[in-house]
Amino acid sequence: MDALLAAFTVFGILIVFLSAGLWVFASIALVSVTSLWLIGDMNLARIGTITAAIVNRYAAAWELSAIPMFIWMGEIVFRTDISMRLFRGLSPFVNMIPGRLLHTNVMGCTMFAAVSGSSTATTATVGKITTRELFGRGYDKSLAIGSLAGAGSLGLMIPPSLVMIVYGILAEESVARLFAAGVLPGLMISGLFTGYIVLRSLMNPSLVPGERQRYGLRDFLGAFLDLLPLLVLMVIVLGSIYSGIATPSEAAAVGVCMSLLIVILTGQFSVRLITESLMGALRTSTMICVLLIAAAVLSTTMGFLHIPADVAAGIASLNLSPWGLLAILSLFYLGLGFLLDGNSIVVMSLPIALPLIVQAGFDPIWFGVYLVLMIEMAAVTPPIGFNLFVLQGATGYPISRVAKAAFPFFALMVVGVLLLAVFPQIALWFPNLIYGP
Repeated sequence: MDALLAAFTVFGILIVFLSAGLWVFASIALVSVTSLWLIGDMNLARIGTITAAIVNRYAAAWELSAIPMFIWMGEIVFRTDISMRLFRGLSPFVNMIPGRLLHTNVMGCTMFAAVSGSSTATTATVGKITTRELFGRGYDKSLAIGSLAGAGSLGLMIPPSLVMIVYGILAEESVARLFAAGVLPGLMISGLFTGYIVLRSLMNPSLVPGERQRYGLRDFLGAFLDLLPLLVLMVIVLGSIYSGIATPSEAAAVGVCMSLLIVILTGQFSVRLITESLMGALRTSTMICVLLIAAAVLSTTMGFLHIPADVAAGIASLNLSPWGLLAILSLFYLGLGFLLDGNSIVVMSLPIALPLIVQAGFDPIWFGVYLVLMIEMAAVTPPIGFNLFVLQGATGYPISRVAKAAFPFFALMVVGVLLLAVFPQIALWFPNLIYGP
């Protein structure tokens, strides 16, 4: 009871700070300091010493260097004509599939996710060309918007995923294994979206324009050349990680160099592109790193107050089955998804959720994939679903219409969560194959 009271007190203080309009990282830091002072009965000098030690440790963490590098790589690619190249390159290959160009949303997001790591960047990059093209050609607007909202969230799952890097650092798990674990689940979700578009198109052919464009061999060769820069970048970055040639941080640096080379070879290099991409990477990296430091302080606070261990023991005494625990956590994460972004969800929940999961016998790598999938669902749920706001800005439609269009793809993610829970090897098979059990 004392542990539950302490946990409720900590989260109650956090809600007060968040309700006051403070930034998430500031709220987390303040709730940590306040909890150590009020509940832990520590003086401010000792709290300052603990906080300084955590900041110094994370400032020197080599793993953190992957975050700004991957973000900069995505920022560089985002500012090129990659969205147009993706649409042109994929169009001939999806022409014979029911639903035709609607699949450029799903396949384009799947490919761009492999060089982005961000849900919003994936949605914005692919959407800035596909929405205009699909609307202009007479494709069903709801299906076009919904498929883009759902597929854009793949930027969180398919490596290099920034959320997985955050999870790996906080959970002290291998980022490379987490990247490998995200591949098959990401492709599974992409396959569910593709299958849904095919089924809807077969059931209601009016969703897709009647004319079918003809493509020749020259068109397919040109399409392959359009996709080649992105394919090369994907192979070099992910291949270097999975082959063991490079760590994620080293692969991120190589990815930045390759993206700059692609920009130069395609004639898009400019001082403005470098400046804007650096500033974008700096803003996002600073936000994530500050969140990580705040989360580490919160995790240390939880440890001093014995909250994770006591709560885990309390829940264990309830004799919940692993499935019961997972169901409760799923509802908990759905609730957080209505209020917070993905990184905030990870840093706020992990100090308590991870010990429970490990105690219940779940694999921490598997849980990382499960957590990212839950965050993907949050990306398409109002009122904080960032993908919905990106599409609202791109289309000018009200958020309610965008959310309604995205709902079927949210439901498909629920199916994905169930499949991942029933068949955990979907996430664990590939990393076990590469790195061993």
